Amino acid sequence: MKRQFAGAVGRNQAEGILFSGGLDSALVAVYSGKSTAISVGLEEYGEDRQYAERVANFLGLDLCNRIVTIEEAISAIPEVIKILRSFDPAIPNDVTVYLGLKCAKDMGIKSVMTGDGSDEVFGGYDFLFRMKDVEAYLARMHASMQFSSNRIGESMGIAIRQPFLDAEFWDFSRAIDLDLKIRKDRGRIRGKWILRKAFEGMLPQEILWQGKRPLEYGSGMTELRSVIESQISDEEFKEGLRAYPIRFWNKEHFYYYRLYREVVGEIPAPEERQKTCPCCGAGMNDGAFHCKICGGVTQWEGV
Repeated sequence: MKRQFAGAVGRNQAEGILFSGGLDSALVAVYSGKSTAISVGLEEYGEDRQYAERVANFLGLDLCNRIVTIEEAISAIPEVIKILRSFDPAIPNDVTVYLGLKCAKDMGIKSVMTGDGSDEVFGGYDFLFRMKDVEAYLARMHASMQFSSNRIGESMGIAIRQPFLDAEFWDFSRAIDLDLKIRKDRGRIRGKWILRKAFEGMLPQEILWQGKRPLEYGSGMTELRSVIESQISDEEFKEGLRAYPIRFWNKEHFYYYRLYREVVGEIPAPEERQKTCPCCGAGMNDGAFHCKICGGVTQWEGV
């Protein structure tokens, strides 16, 4: 495992790393050479800052800890929606990526590595632990997954390198038995178990065995949700529900849609052979269970 992953990082070297201090970016950093680690945090919120500093000190990384204000983060939302052409409620996660890559661009960095793909191939998401047919779900996920870092990086002229998605390493890691990826250890079910075991001794134990920390939580961007909700009155939301044939999840979803209309326009109609998203009416590819426009999901029978 170490040799294969070292090779993947070596084939995907970059000037910078989007760095949360989580397991995936920490493993990339082990073999990153002189890459600059870039971490983004919202004011005093989130835990990533302390993890990033811990790993950076351990590995001797050059760390840029970018602290942004709530106003900066919210002002970035329209541009993120414009780039991604989406009003998916995962926007706070994407804002973190956007601000990290913007920081890299401001520093003159032209290529950046990420930890994208690790959770998808090594079973890192907690919701997978409750599924009956995890292998089928992962196979379906692999066929349709996409990462905001690619589109945001392209819009900024930054090359995105993803060692976990390196073709050779991807084939190697997909062939590993599922029971080596998700298993009970230290009193709890662990995703990415084989990654943690393979790199013992190369990172601090609290880094190797930390739980899954979604980017929006670790960066503190989850705080944006309550701020955005407070900007939409009950009457505005009721009017939005009447005016648009969309199943808005909440006020925040409606807020993103209003921005989407301003910076993107109308929702595209389904193309030939696409199914229709029951939430917003956009097209979804056959087999997909996540609408790339509104974030709506379809039920997975393996739950």
